[in-house]
Amino acid sequence: MCRSIKTLRPPTTPEVTDEDIRAAALQYVRKVSGFRAPAAHNREVFDQAVDAVAAATQELLDGLQIRGSAARPHTHP
Repeated sequence: MCRSIKTLRPPTTPEVTDEDIRAAALQYVRKVSGFRAPAAHNREVFDQAVDAVAAATQELLDGLQIRGSAARPHTHP
């Protein structure tokens, strides 16, 4: 599923930006909903889902412990 979502954890992706996380969340919500761009009446719930998936992704990445890597804090702009 969601072949266009790239792996965001180190060392595969050493520097992960908020834009990377948002793009992955957007691709996931598009795939699950079946909408590339939702109609106006679905826009709010679509955007809320993207925000929730992005937040969950950030939480996951922040909590992962990668063997052989020094912990890297994620900095938010």
